[in-house]
Parts: sequence; structure tokens; C-alpha cells
Amino acid sequence: MIEIIKQSLQGSKGSEEKVNRAREFLQVLMLKIFFDRGYFENIAFTGGTALRILYGMRRYSEDLDFSLVKKKNYDFKRISGDLLFELVKNGFKVEEKIRTEKTVSSVLVKFSGLYGRLGIPAQIEEKFLVKLEVDSNPPKGGKSVIMPLTDRFILAVNTFDLPSLFATKLHACFFRKYTKGRDLYDLVWYLGKRITPNITLLNNAIIQTEKKDMKLTGKTYKEFLIEKLKKVDFPAVRKDVAVFLEDKNELKLLDKKLILKMLE
Repeated sequence: MIEIIKQSLQGSKGSEEKVNRAREFLQVLMLKIFFDRGYFENIAFTGGTALRILYGMRRYSEDLDFSLVKKKNYDFKRISGDLLFELVKNGFKVEEKIRTEKTVSSVLVKFSGLYGRLGIPAQIEEKFLVKLEVDSNPPKGGKSVIMPLTDRFILAVNTFDLPSLFATKLHACFFRKYTKGRDLYDLVWYLGKRITPNITLLNNAIIQTEKKDMKLTGKTYKEFLIEKLKKVDFPAVRKDVAVFLEDKNELKLLDKKLILKMLE
């Protein structure tokens, strides 16, 4: 498997791109393991990594995010244990750190010695990290669909449709405890695709975390976005997302006036 990853890194322009491409290979491998094990019966692939892997968005992503869609036979410890087993079977030296909160379970997978095996310059003890997270109590209203994936491996992924993914991204953009540049980049991607968010899911997400019903509609949600965007620190946004972009020129899109014009 290491030699296959090395081949996938050919043509990379530097260490930053090699790290991003290697991590993405591992992410797709994990999705393949989930498909083979039948875990997409229970979980749906969401977040920015889903946009990257399934829809070709031009920014790399760190984490694999999932929403629980079927509770019967769901066992996060079994999922993480099987994942570790399969990665070891594929020749990786890995360890994991599991964390379970009230509604979110996560596992941080640490790949030892991978930088050196792939020929990527790094500190001697530095470990390659991929985080996987499952929301076991997602807001109601998301619509899941099955999508084929034929890049690197052949599999089928259970994911949310684009309007539902957009709704979860809008909630992340403006109701996180902190602003992530990657969220704002994804917002511009959705606007460019002229996608209307799943309003039911968006309202339910806000009710769940903020304990208030904003009663947004297909006509009023843009007004909500405009007010929220006026408060965003865009220099910080550009700094956060830069390392994940294939084309650094796209940082120019993360401009308050430009995005507000898109919405108007």
C-alpha cells in the first residue's frame, strides 16, 4: 500500500501538497473499509471532506465527518476497532485515541513513521494524523443519498445530498465557537454552485444548538447570511484555509465585499 501511495504523490509540487494528497489517499482508504464492512448502513459521510472527495472541491480537508442515520446495530467502538485492524492489515503502523462525548464520538488515528516511508521531510517523531468523527444525534431533516466513488478504489458512499450538506455547512459557519476559514471557503463553493440549502435541516440545527427557532425560509436565509458575514474576520479566514488550497489564487474569493455581492 505504501508504494501505491507513493505513486499517487508523483507530480506533487512540494511537501505541503504531498501531505495533503497522502492524507486524502488514507481518507478514501478508510471510506473503502467502511464500505466493505457495511458501515454506511448506519452513517452518512458529511462535511468538507465529502465535498472534496465526492464533488471535487478544490481544497484539501483534514477530518472525516459522519452523521448517524440508523441507530440499530451501530457501535462506534466496533467501527474504530475494525478500522484499526484493517489499516494494520494494509501495512500501516497505527494507534488510535478514542473520545466519546454526549452526542459525538471521535477517533484520532496516528500513523507512525509514515512521513519517512513516503519520503516527506518531517520531524523524526512526527506522526501522520487523520481524525474521524460521528455525530450520533444530528438534527432532523437531512436527506441521505448513495454516491459511487471510483477514484483510487471502487465503492459506494452514503452521504447527504448537496442541499443538506449546505445546511450543515451554514450552521458550522455561523454557530461554531470559533470561525474556520475552511467553512467560509466551502460557503463560496456552494454559492458558486447556486445551491439552495435544506431549510428544514438548517432551522432544526439552529434550534438544537442555540435553543431558538429563527424560522428561516428560502427567501430570508440570505438576509441572515448577510448579517452574519458582516462580522467575519476575513484576513483570519484566509490565513486559516491557505494551507489546504490547491490554488492559492482562490484566496481572493474570500473577500467580504465579493461574497456579499454574490448574495445580493
